[in-house]
Amino acid sequence: MNLAVLASRAVYVGSAEHKTYPSPAGPPKPRADATKCDPKLHGNFSVLTGWLRSGIEAGQTGAPWEGDFPRYVWYEHNGTTYEARLVNQEQGLYKGYEILERERPEGL
Repeated sequence: MNLAVLASRAVYVGSAEHKTYPSPAGPPKPRADATKCDPKLHGNFSVLTGWLRSGIEAGQTGAPWEGDFPRYVWYEHNGTTYEARLVNQEQGLYKGYEILERERPEGL
């Protein structure tokens, strides 16, 4: 599998479950147990898609693979680790959220 080609097909679409503000993912519907998105990232879906694609290209992915895409992708930015989770395996759509240091996969 060519990770660069795969990465070019992946897109961050977000999830209202992680938002406390309206976004392109829809009106906020925060879950009590879901990490809340940093409002500074509000609307930056192109930036977040870039982070997602960089994680895939770097091989920072986790099984299982669903169709052509890995279920999980990780990316670190300014000391914060983000996890993306596949929400649509046919289209390669992902949501993402910040994870704690203790949740980081080994070797990331």
